[in-house]
Amino acid sequence: MDLAQYKEQSILKRKENQQFFKNLKKIKPKVLDKLIHPIHKEVFACTDCLKCANCCTTTGPLFTDKDINRISKHLRIKPSEFTEKYLRIDEDRDYVLQSVPCTFLGEDNYCSIYDVRPKACREFPHTDRIKQSQLLKLTEKNIEVCPAVFEIVEKLKKKF
Repeated sequence: MDLAQYKEQSILKRKENQQFFKNLKKIKPKVLDKLIHPIHKEVFACTDCLKCANCCTTTGPLFTDKDINRISKHLRIKPSEFTEKYLRIDEDRDYVLQSVPCTFLGEDNYCSIYDVRPKACREFPHTDRIKQSQLLKLTEKNIEVCPAVFEIVEKLKKKF
């Protein structure tokens, strides 16, 4: 499925997914983790994020103080300079990119700061983390950002 087709499908299934996520909230947290994690592994075993990079072109991560310090050290600039040059404070008072696509994304979809990228980028799309029950809103949102999450959710629906 190409990116445009995926986008269309994720929008078409929005209502269906909202209902599905309401039902997922009723599942015991440990049971939900045991269901999602193997599907995550299966989907990402055959997913090449470099062919997509939709997360990097359409959304931006949150930057923690640790992220800012680590990245600015890597770039050999002061944290205040990094913050001023690349970040802004959003409505939730979090540091986020000034604009998307991500400044650090190359034309080849490689990240120029990959080894020191923000924690939010390292953990994206979060479907392999424990306590998935606490991340359901985020996962539901990520269906429209990440084709792999869309696929994970579609496979999860088949389990029910």
